[in-house]
Amino acid sequence: MFESSTVAWTVLLISGAFEAMWAAALGESSWSMRKRVIVFTVGTIVSMGGLYLGLTVIPVGAGYAAWVGVGAVAALAYSALRGRERLTLLRLFFVFVLIAGIVGLGVFS
Repeated sequence: MFESSTVAWTVLLISGAFEAMWAAALGESSWSMRKRVIVFTVGTIVSMGGLYLGLTVIPVGAGYAAWVGVGAVAALAYSALRGRERLTLLRLFFVFVLIAGIVGLGVFS
């Protein structure tokens, strides 16, 4: 499907960010039900579609782990920006470990 694994990784990482979009919609009780459903639906379709496309080239274990990791980092960042998560030095350290793991999976896959 893709001419290079670089394009597949790019699609996979972008779709991982959309994973955080649908996760955020689940936690936004201040939004109207309609807005939550729309954001959840769009986020899910883009996220799962990108995962599917990326995994046509990238090994499933590495690709899925990177997709989940990107979603987790993006969801944490969103939650911290909204003032719902506290970012301590220890938590930031582990976020950077997670990011390093995602980069490592991309480089060595």
